[in-house]
Amino acid sequence: MAQKRVHLDRETFSCSICLDLLKDPVTVPCGHSYCMTCIKTQWDVEDQQQIYSCPQCRQIFTPRPVLVKSTMLAALVEQLKKTGLQAAPADHCYAGPEDVACDVCTGRKLKALKSCLLCLASYCEKHLQPHYESPTFRKHKLVEPSKKLQENICSRHDEVMKMFCRTDQQIICSLCSVDEHKGHDTVSAAAERTERQRELKGSRQKIHQRIQNREKDVKVLQQELETINGSADKAVEVSEKLFTELIRLLEKRRSDVKQQIRSQQETEVSRVKELQEKLEQEITELKRKDADLKQLSHTQDHIQFLHNYPSVSALSEPTDSSSINIRPLRYFEDVTAAVAELRDKLQDILRKKWRNISLALTEVDVLLSQPETKTRAGFLQYSQDITLDPNTAHTQLLLSEGNRKATVIFQQQSEGNRKATVRRQQSYSSHPDRFIHWSQVLSRESLTGCSYWEVEWSGTGVYVAVTYKNISRAGNSNECLFGFNDKSWALFCRQNRYEFRYNKIKTPVSGPQSSRVGVYLDHRAGILSFYSISETMTLLHRVQTTFTQPLYAGIRLYDNFGNTAEFCKLK
Repeated sequence: MAQKRVHLDRETFSCSICLDLLKDPVTVPCGHSYCMTCIKTQWDVEDQQQIYSCPQCRQIFTPRPVLVKSTMLAALVEQLKKTGLQAAPADHCYAGPEDVACDVCTGRKLKALKSCLLCLASYCEKHLQPHYESPTFRKHKLVEPSKKLQENICSRHDEVMKMFCRTDQQIICSLCSVDEHKGHDTVSAAAERTERQRELKGSRQKIHQRIQNREKDVKVLQQELETINGSADKAVEVSEKLFTELIRLLEKRRSDVKQQIRSQQETEVSRVKELQEKLEQEITELKRKDADLKQLSHTQDHIQFLHNYPSVSALSEPTDSSSINIRPLRYFEDVTAAVAELRDKLQDILRKKWRNISLALTEVDVLLSQPETKTRAGFLQYSQDITLDPNTAHTQLLLSEGNRKATVIFQQQSEGNRKATVRRQQSYSSHPDRFIHWSQVLSRESLTGCSYWEVEWSGTGVYVAVTYKNISRAGNSNECLFGFNDKSWALFCRQNRYEFRYNKIKTPVSGPQSSRVGVYLDHRAGILSFYSISETMTLLHRVQTTFTQPLYAGIRLYDNFGNTAEFCKLK
């Protein structure tokens, strides 16, 4: 009789400790076999407890068994080496931590090829064959490998859940339908899946439409950027030619117009780019959402589909682009006309017509102004992270909390039998931006769009302010002090009252006392509002003006020990 070639898995003759072919094989009393070196090393570790176990079945032996080489098993391994073993699975065929492992494999498990929703088990290619070959498994439902098969089991009845209760919006088993869900509107999971699949298709259609709308908006905004820049450049060029014809008396006005044009151009471009970026981000999110829905639509497991559908199908609120209002003809041309008029009426323009130029600049409008919100939650969408610039801080202010908090610092010194309070200065380096006399400090960030921030203060008093960057820094004059010049606006907060100050004018302010003040700025619309923040949000004072430069947040503290002001984290 011809000798048959032996076909056995390499795993059958492998040591479960080193996962290699057996070397000097020994068999322990429970019947499992290992390399002699491997099992000796294992038991040497267990010597302290004087209890020895089988690494596979965990049977305990006492005392330590005497190991004798299994000559028959060794000869069989050698013979199999000569006749040839079936190739061992490649390493990538074995299940890793992130893979679904075969529930039938012993020892080192292979990756599962399919999971059975009826067996609630996962199988590798070898152990899956009965499902393909035996009529017994013909009606079993095979799906992609899943680690979440237990989620298909009803925790109450330990039955496979195949139904959906529309009344309670729950996945249930057949026993649930006649128990706590009796009388409810119940259908099969497959039927509910079909209904949700139709909804999913509708959601994808809406997403596709929104993507097309947003892409169209982005193209329009891109064209506007080019038009704004071109119009601004042309306005600068024409204005330069007109101003060269004026006498020295107009040199200062010429530079002011150029600065205002560029400032307005920067503001408009910044706003358009911001909306453009939001729309592009929404497009990216919509495409990701569409991909998630597409992947969900291909899920074979009805239960997993219904588990994941609510979270995947939810759509975020779209970015409101209805405020886009393009002015296609003229942007900065009104500035050119105003400058031409300036050339013809020198003295009159210097006294009366200068405001025409500023008004023409502020009327450059690509997008409609955002309506001012009425709630704190609404303001928080404009929240601005504010940090303080150490180069501007007075030497008696200590910055902390990541340069968000300023504290007035003092030092106690003894003079004979009494103590004197003297100011202790910070070792800041010399800098032209530093406030020399007043205990003031500015933010690093410039503010040009819509911004909202809150200041928490303690002590005897604080000025919460916004200012142009070119406010004076040296000396003790009003030109350096927040609220005492035409370059800064400040709300003065004390324990028992508020005051608003601008250009030396003091305006009493009434409202609930609070240690936290909210500030809302719409630079483009010229709106500056101050709010008292506690359990409620109360408007204290509102300014409507025209801002001609970027603004910076600022605070001034009374020179009392321990006075603090901190820009709050709102995100």
